[in-house]
Amino acid sequence: MSAQLDPPCARPEVRFEPLLADRLDEVLRVEQRAYDHPWSHTHFLDALHSGYQAQMLVAPCDVAGGAPTLLGYFVAMKGVDEVHLLNITVAPEFQGQGWSRLLLEAMTIWARGVGAQWLWLEVRVGNARAIKVYEAQGYRRVGLRKAYYPAGSGQREDAIVMSLRL
Repeated sequence: MSAQLDPPCARPEVRFEPLLADRLDEVLRVEQRAYDHPWSHTHFLDALHSGYQAQMLVAPCDVAGGAPTLLGYFVAMKGVDEVHLLNITVAPEFQGQGWSRLLLEAMTIWARGVGAQWLWLEVRVGNARAIKVYEAQGYRRVGLRKAYYPAGSGQREDAIVMSLRL
C-alpha cells in the first residue's frame, strides 16, 4: 500500500513573513487596490527604516499552485507602553474571510511580547466594516480626529480613535 500525497497547496497554510523593502512592489499593488488614498512607497519605506513592526500574511501558493499569495499585512509602531496600528490591509479578493482578525491577533501577540499595555488605532468614520471588526476584537471608541483622512475632491474625513487595553 502506498501513501497518497496531497498535491502542493491542496490545503494551503498561511504564514507571517517580515514585510521587507524587496517586497514593497507586491504590497503596493494590494494597497492601491484596497484604498482610494493608499500609502505611498515612501510611507512604507519610512516605516521600515524607522524599525516599525511590519508583517505580511502569505499563503505559500495560490489555488492553482503558483507563486505565493499576499493576503494582507500590518504596520505598527511601538511607543513607551503602547503600540499604534498605522496600517492594516487585507487584499480585496480575500476580504470578509477572517484574515483581518488574524492580522490583529498577530499584532496583539507581538505587542504583548514587547510589553505594550495599550493598542491604539484610527479608522475612517465611514469604514463600518473595519469598525465592526475592531469592536469585535475588544477595541473601544475613545475619541474623534476631525478631518484626519483625505477623501476625494479636496475633502477630508474624520477618524474614530480606538484603543484596547492589553
